[in-house]
Amino acid sequence: MGTFEEIWDVVRQIPPGRVATYGQIARMTGRPRGARLVGYAMAACPEGSGVPCHRVVDRFGGTKKAFDAHMPDGQRFLLEAEGVAFRPDGMVDMERCQWRPV
Repeated sequence: MGTFEEIWDVVRQIPPGRVATYGQIARMTGRPRGARLVGYAMAACPEGSGVPCHRVVDRFGGTKKAFDAHMPDGQRFLLEAEGVAFRPDGMVDMERCQWRPV
């Protein structure tokens, strides 16, 4: 299985209403310093693949502008529709919404 496929498989496990960080996904795929690679995998994810890329945020809970190409604040819109809470500073409330698999 290829590297991106491994990353996408983990991201598919993030439940609605939860988020994970790039670094978290990297660690879960055995690449503790591979956060950037996770970012590349998210950018390369084929449309219609079923990978919920919008559920991956930076370590501070920040969203990415790449989602804004189709609609302003697109990632935030998708996350809020799933019940993800944001703090007043515009970051995801990581304490409440970070995915912590068992």
